[in-house]
Amino acid sequence: MAIGAVQIGLMYSFYYHSFLYLSVPEVLLFTVMTPVYITLLNDLLNKSFNRTFLTSALIAMFGAITIRFTELTSDYFFGLLLVQGANLCFAIGQVSYKRLSAQHSLIHRQSFGFFFIGASCVLALGLVLFGNLQQLPTTGQQWGILIYLGLIASGIGYFVWNVGLTRVSVGELAVMNNALIPAGILVNLLIWNKEADLIRLGIGSLIIFAALVHSKRASSG
Repeated sequence: MAIGAVQIGLMYSFYYHSFLYLSVPEVLLFTVMTPVYITLLNDLLNKSFNRTFLTSALIAMFGAITIRFTELTSDYFFGLLLVQGANLCFAIGQVSYKRLSAQHSLIHRQSFGFFFIGASCVLALGLVLFGNLQQLPTTGQQWGILIYLGLIASGIGYFVWNVGLTRVSVGELAVMNNALIPAGILVNLLIWNKEADLIRLGIGSLIIFAALVHSKRASSG
């Protein structure tokens, strides 16, 4: 429950609150630090230093910045701190779940319900403290989108993600956090016909792929 409370509950609390202080491009730019937090946190818990994984994370961060870079406003600092809080919570949740699974051989489909209970407790508290019930959806389409985001994108999505992270190295996990960025842009481009800077997307994607190859070779070497 504690892992879900941190990885989803606290993470989303920080993340969505940051939109009060930042533009959408700024929020997306500031999320690129997560791979570094994952590797450093894992090193801290292992009481060791893995230079290869950190290098892979830094390369992946550079690739994501290549894709996401945008001009910043003059008063972004507090919003930056909120996004880093979200990044850190997401990293803590992933590393903790990976280590817990390795230590106790978790049966994911039996234990993951507790993950969502923990997340729901934190988010329910956030609704009480910060929510505005007048902003609830008013149309069937809006409710449908909200249900999809909750049950499919978050529910099934986080289950599959956390099961997957138990089957890769920490370095690969770190890189894949930023590999989601070009994947998301491609979905918007191909399905929703959103505009994208294809040159930056291509260069950044190649850099992130190089980071993944670097980490994978180190893991298998």
